[in-house]
Amino acid sequence: MAYTVGQVAKLAGVTVRALHHYDEIGLLSPSGRTGAGYRRYEDADLERLQLIRYYRELGFPLEEIAVILDEPASDPGAHLRRQHELLTVRIKRLQEMVAAIEFAMEASKLNIRLTPQERFEVFGDFDPEAHAEEAEQRWGGSAAYQESNRRVAGHTKEDWLRIKAENEDWGRRIVALMGSGAPAHGPAAMELAEEHRQQISRWFYECSYEIHTGLADMYVADERFTAHYEAMAPGLAGYLAEAIHANAITRA
Repeated sequence: MAYTVGQVAKLAGVTVRALHHYDEIGLLSPSGRTGAGYRRYEDADLERLQLIRYYRELGFPLEEIAVILDEPASDPGAHLRRQHELLTVRIKRLQEMVAAIEFAMEASKLNIRLTPQERFEVFGDFDPEAHAEEAEQRWGGSAAYQESNRRVAGHTKEDWLRIKAENEDWGRRIVALMGSGAPAHGPAAMELAEEHRQQISRWFYECSYEIHTGLADMYVADERFTAHYEAMAPGLAGYLAEAIHANAITRA
């Protein structure tokens, strides 16, 4: 079949002006002309136009598209393979962009104001906002949640590094204490439980003994929190929970 320039423009979703331009630069010249000199496009021309649109969508300039399409060794299969490869790369890039945007959206919920490099330095592969939405749903209306958001918004990179160092030091000491056989309800374990509570109060929100025991229960009831402490040492989640409860009873 033969098509007029208007028909081709409608079928392909391009403008007549674009088709005229493609003809002028030799990228897509119609296979024929009418007696009056009007352009007439054949099926082969539509196939070439489809390839042009593919490569344009992928960001190729017209001059480069002409070179690609006019390669002596090119064939439809080669073009399909090239398109598949380029689209796969683009999809991967778009997925990375979406992930970055989602990460930024989640980060805004906790107001953690760090550059990507600073985030990596502080948190490594750990995502501090992994459960931000869930936390907002569960505690968003509480004073502690609001206070935590306010404080976190003011934390600098140095603050986060200090928090990280404190947590790591505390973690080493409680793991060593548990490994020594000291009871979870003993004075040494309760002292570390109290230190844990005060760290939360110092950096995030005023952690009362009631809130602290609630956290302790969550450490053993929620498998995600349990896994965090069990990764430090098997049995640590239960040990810490018992120490927190013992400390709350003694001090309160």
